Amino acid sequence: MSSSEEGGSWRAALRRIVQERPAPKGGNESDGTELAVELAAGEPSAAVERRVEEAVLNAPRRYARRDVQALTGIEDARARQLWRSMGFADVGDDDVVFTETDLAAIGQLEQLRGTGLVSTDLQDAVIRSMAQAMAGLATWQVEMLYTNLRARELRGEDWPVDLGKVLTALGSLQSYVWRRHLAVAAGRLLATAPDEAEIRTLVVGSSDLVGFTRMSRRLSPSQLIELVELFHGIAANVVADHRGRIVKTVGDAVLFVTDHPEDAAELGLDLIERTVAASGLPELRTGLAIGRILTRFGDIYGEVVDTATRLCTHARPGRVLVDHELATALDGDPRFQLRLRRPLVDQGYPRLHAWGLRRSVNADAVTTD
Repeated sequence: MSSSEEGGSWRAALRRIVQERPAPKGGNESDGTELAVELAAGEPSAAVERRVEEAVLNAPRRYARRDVQALTGIEDARARQLWRSMGFADVGDDDVVFTETDLAAIGQLEQLRGTGLVSTDLQDAVIRSMAQAMAGLATWQVEMLYTNLRARELRGEDWPVDLGKVLTALGSLQSYVWRRHLAVAAGRLLATAPDEAEIRTLVVGSSDLVGFTRMSRRLSPSQLIELVELFHGIAANVVADHRGRIVKTVGDAVLFVTDHPEDAAELGLDLIERTVAASGLPELRTGLAIGRILTRFGDIYGEVVDTATRLCTHARPGRVLVDHELATALDGDPRFQLRLRRPLVDQGYPRLHAWGLRRSVNADAVTTD
């Protein structure tokens, strides 16, 4: 099928979602019939894009930037900074861009600062961190919607669900997941010493698939997506099984942390074993290091993070390398075998001591409290 035919299928599927939504009173948008013709016949215009936006936001554009200060009482410079912190491009004074929801959100951001929970110095960083996470999630969800609609169109099937209901369900699910993670994070913090709220001793793990870039050149986009999703799914399950937390995933790599050395060791070995058992995935390699790290807005920083990444780079396929400190912490645990490797020579680390980690021969017979 040609790209133009695929585009027609997508537009036809999208038409069924938005064609019934009435245009705002006083607006210049076309009615549902005109919109249906435009979506089916050619490239979407600015008016069509506006209708799709309204279907998602459930609110029309009503205000220019100059209106924001008059309606919210927030200075223009501050409102612009908040808007940019959320990841959106600046707009002209006369561009009608903002909805009622935007104004309410900007006001809520200022109210949050007023509570003292988030200081003025940290507000932009908090918003930026939240926006980056939401941007990635939104991009994935739109791509999922596109793929679903296109597949249904090619099969001659109608879209059976109202977009508003889909968005409501997604919003409720996202709120639930966020609150669940909030509860876990709160429990983790309560178990931490007061002076270790941001600087903590953690085990950092870095894993990546060997030869992934070379392999990806031979795969179609759909095959590549399937491969990445398989790996990310395995990583998420294994990290959760061993009480860890994924910090980030970048393509074929995953960065994670755990609170306890033995959990990290089991996690690293289990992740490699699960990857080997999965059909079609390249071999995995992993580096583990323990030490004091800075945790900030869900990310981690410090020499330990760099050490784990470098160990991963030097590990052979299907192997786990750990630093000297983690090897010391695991020494004597009957579940694991540790073997000192030749010091690694790396820029900035003239003699990086690494230990190979394996399961003990009798690991299955070992029980722990």
